[in-house]
Amino acid sequence: MGTVDWSDGSQPNAIWLRITDFIVIILGLGLVNLTPLPQGLAPNALAVWAIVAGLLMLYCSEVFSLYRSWRLIPFADVAVATILTWGLVSVGLLFCLYFLKLDANFGRTAFVAWVSLVAVMLVAWRWLYRRYLQAQSASGQHLKKALVIGATPMASLLVNEIKSKPGLGIQVLGICDDREPDRVHADLQDQLIGNIEYALTRAAQGGVDKLFVALPMKAEARIAQILERCTDSISEIHLVPNFFIYNLFNAAWHNVGKLKTLSVYESPIRGPWGALKRAEDLTIATVALLVFAIPMLLIALAIRLESKGPAIFKQSRYGIDGKKIEVWKFRSMTTSDNGTTIKQATRDDCRITRLGKVLRRTSLDELPQFINVLQGSMSVVGPRPHAVAHNEQYRALIQGYMLRHKVKPGITGWAQVNGWRGETDTLDKMAKRVEFDLHYITHWSVLFDIQIVAMTLTKGFSHENAY
Repeated sequence: MGTVDWSDGSQPNAIWLRITDFIVIILGLGLVNLTPLPQGLAPNALAVWAIVAGLLMLYCSEVFSLYRSWRLIPFADVAVATILTWGLVSVGLLFCLYFLKLDANFGRTAFVAWVSLVAVMLVAWRWLYRRYLQAQSASGQHLKKALVIGATPMASLLVNEIKSKPGLGIQVLGICDDREPDRVHADLQDQLIGNIEYALTRAAQGGVDKLFVALPMKAEARIAQILERCTDSISEIHLVPNFFIYNLFNAAWHNVGKLKTLSVYESPIRGPWGALKRAEDLTIATVALLVFAIPMLLIALAIRLESKGPAIFKQSRYGIDGKKIEVWKFRSMTTSDNGTTIKQATRDDCRITRLGKVLRRTSLDELPQFINVLQGSMSVVGPRPHAVAHNEQYRALIQGYMLRHKVKPGITGWAQVNGWRGETDTLDKMAKRVEFDLHYITHWSVLFDIQIVAMTLTKGFSHENAY
């Protein structure tokens, strides 16, 4: 089996990680048992619960590869994988509790307290352990030695990224290239330590943990030769192709049968992140509708009393993947345009009713879109949906415009809280809105969503461009 490598936290020697999880499960159970919540669990019952939970944890952890190396992965991904694993364990424990009648004294409140406490503790100890590893790496301990093949701009970016993040635990020994130093860019000359043959020989001798091949894509034949030579090495081999020339957008690898393909324009909200985003939407939308239920009824009644027509109207917009959706809004105009040509509302627009001016100024006309969120066609946070007619107009004028549709449209968004809302009477205004929308998509996280919601609440719903 070999020794446990605490510097990497992996694979196949992660026995200490499994033991720590088991201890956390027992500790959480013991802490809950000290409270009045359980009805006096006997020591043998505690042992049974701990063993069952531990065995389920061992099994479920394989589903999410929980004990593989997560060192180069954002901690948010580690936390989600941990919570999903423990959630699967909790379902199994719930089955034991209610269907197998494992222990009648373990009530629902105590069970919820236990699984909740353990979920927090599992994530917390991983965070502390990660900080410990980062501190070790920053002090020069347990570093993985790496060589970079190819004195290319991509190699320079890679080296600078590694040096700026000592917590990665990688020590770059240098860059290797067959060109003479005077033919290499000045910024890379001081990092050259040998030719490609030197790198391959050193890797074959076992003195290199990671070998990064950062040659340009046009050097396909040379890359193939290098990879063939690398079969004689136990080093980790990483290809670093210069895909950045294509301005990739959340690229992701996919399987097509036995083939690997690279999706260059991909949504970041997929898999477990999609489930988390959906849970966030359902929670916020449900609370919002409960809070605004009576005000919404009063608004609907006021609209009907002021002018003829429905209180709520639906307008066709583009949703995720460019599919048409029907967006709900309180009617604020005497007309409800929904055709191939739609005129944006302007200041002092004669179509806007007196009540409509208030609704639009305060964004109260958007409240019915929480129903869209519950339906699943919209999200609380995301790029604002534009009318179909406007989409067709701007997609031909602004590069990357349709990438906004890689996520669900939102009630509020990064562009809106930064002032890019309301009328877009110039191309520059729309381009700026798209820029902020794409920034949101490429940097999406649950914390980012919470920040946008908080900014929406603190800045208020009104804006000088809303009319």
